[in-house]
Amino acid sequence: NEMPPLENSAYVVQVIHQINFGALEGKRYSELNEASVAEGFKEVTEKQLIDANFEKLNSYKNFKCTVHNKFFELNLYRKNPVNKHHWRANIARPASNIDL
Repeated sequence: NEMPPLENSAYVVQVIHQINFGALEGKRYSELNEASVAEGFKEVTEKQLIDANFEKLNSYKNFKCTVHNKFFELNLYRKNPVNKHHWRANIARPASNIDL
């Protein structure tokens, strides 16, 4: 089941939620279609980010809910104009096995 490429987004937001100081409960990526803002955010896959040459920026926000013992992290990814061949070795790329 092939996913469409990310063509209209310059940025993607990653939302991570986990138990505070505990197990990861989920990780999702969402894009805002800049060509049609009325459509809002739509979920995308990690593979789509890699194929579209996105990289993690040093831009994030953390939230903690003490009532529910949850921790949330928002990360921002940007499309990288650098050659994709060289970018594959960049640790900033989204990948489950190396995510920081």
